Amino acid sequence: MHAGKILVVDDDHHILEIVSLYLRREGFEIITADHGDHVLQMVAEQRPDLILLDILLPGVDGIELCRQLRKTNDTPIIFLSAKSEDIDIILGLSIGGDDYVTKPFSPGQLVARVKSLLRRCSPTRQLTEPHILKFPDLEIDLHSHIVKVRDQPIALSAKEFDLLSLLAQNPNRVYRIEQLFEQVWSLESFGDPRTLIVHISNLRKKIEPNPSEPRFIITVRGVGYKFHGTPL
Repeated sequence: MHAGKILVVDDDHHILEIVSLYLRREGFEIITADHGDHVLQMVAEQRPDLILLDILLPGVDGIELCRQLRKTNDTPIIFLSAKSEDIDIILGLSIGGDDYVTKPFSPGQLVARVKSLLRRCSPTRQLTEPHILKFPDLEIDLHSHIVKVRDQPIALSAKEFDLLSLLAQNPNRVYRIEQLFEQVWSLESFGDPRTLIVHISNLRKKIEPNPSEPRFIITVRGVGYKFHGTPL
């Protein structure tokens, strides 16, 4: 039985071979592409559980592919790229990417991130009750992954939802940055802090009445973040 189906998109054939080898060892079914032009069709036909997507591709690049996919598809996406500047990471995550891995990377760590993201996106994972969290102007359904702001549903990436649900299930508890990486990304040590900062910023833009003066997700300087609110 396959652990899941992964689409790996990269024009570097060596990376395709190495990543495919490591993932197959963990029981994943792998499909690959080295060009961006037919990826949307492959996703529609193959219905992968997760996509590893290089940014710099011949044909349609990874950023545009992610934009197109996010119009109708919420399949988890991990960007792979040699571009490590803040602006590139911010762009990749802000258009709907769930994680961002810079090259060169450890294949073992990449496999761990894949497993973590799939586990957290799985509809069969166990969630604590109550499954609907209600706060003034904010409602989070932990089972259906539906989030409403002032009764209007909003679109969150898988990682944005995981962050919000973790914080909201433990209101007023301060989470250190390393704790968030451990519980949301399943990393025992620090990931790239920019990844967390971008996800928090994206969440605030989507759920806060005024993102520059957040009401729900509060920064505790020098420590981390907490969710401010009392459940209804």
